[in-house]
Amino acid sequence: MILIKESKLNIRISIIIPTFNESNNLPLLLSDLSEINNISEILIIDSTSTDKTKDIALINGTRFYKINKNNRGLQLNYGAKKAKGEWLLFIHADSRLRFNWSSKVIDISKRDSNYIYYFNFKVNNKSFTYRFLEFLVNLRCFLFKSPYGDQGLLISKENFKTYGGYKTIPIMEDFDFISRINKRNLRSLKIPIFTSSRKWDDVNFVWQSLKNWHLRKLMRKGYSINRIYKKYYRVRK
Repeated sequence: MILIKESKLNIRISIIIPTFNESNNLPLLLSDLSEINNISEILIIDSTSTDKTKDIALINGTRFYKINKNNRGLQLNYGAKKAKGEWLLFIHADSRLRFNWSSKVIDISKRDSNYIYYFNFKVNNKSFTYRFLEFLVNLRCFLFKSPYGDQGLLISKENFKTYGGYKTIPIMEDFDFISRINKRNLRSLKIPIFTSSRKWDDVNFVWQSLKNWHLRKLMRKGYSINRIYKKYYRVRK
C-alpha cells in the first residue's frame, strides 16, 4: 500500500528515512525536520514494522511507503526513486538535529554543487564515554573522509545517480556507497547530528568498533554479504 501526501510546489530537498519499528523515535525527528517543511518532502520507507510507525508517518503528513523487506539499501534506493527534490537527505530515524540546523542545508541546496555532505557525529547520551566515541568517529572522518549512515548524507539527485545509488544489501550499504565516492567531493556540514546510543548501550563500544572494523575488512575482501550480516547480528545479540 502506498499513501502519499499532497505534493508541494517548491520541493528542493527530499528527506528519506528508512524505518523498522521506529514509533518511539520518529516523532522527535519529524519535529526537528519541520524547520524545512516549506521546501521539502519527507519520505518514510518502511520495511516490516509492527508498531505505530505507519500511523505516526501519516499523522505527520509524510509520504509513506512499505516494501515488506528488511533491506536498508533497498529502502534508501526506493526513496530516492520516489523523491521529487533536487537534493536527497538520507537520515536515520533515531537521529536528532539541533535548532536552526536547516539554515546550512538550505544554503547548500541553492548551489549547483558536486559536493556531498555529512553531519558531525554526536551521541544523544550525556555519558563521558560517548565523548570519546565522538572524538574517534570525527577524527576518522577528518583523516579518511569515511562517514557512515548515522551521520546522514546530503547529496544531489544527479550525483546519487552518477554514483549508482546504494547496493540493495541489508547491511553496510553506507560503507559500500561511501567507498565509491571520490573523497575530494565529501565535505562536513560542520553541524552536529545526534544519534541514539541504543546500539552501544548494551555492548562495549570499543570492542564493537573493532568487530565492525573486522566485518568491513571482510567486505573489502569480497566475503558474502549474507555471511557478514549473520556475523554482525550474532555479535550484536
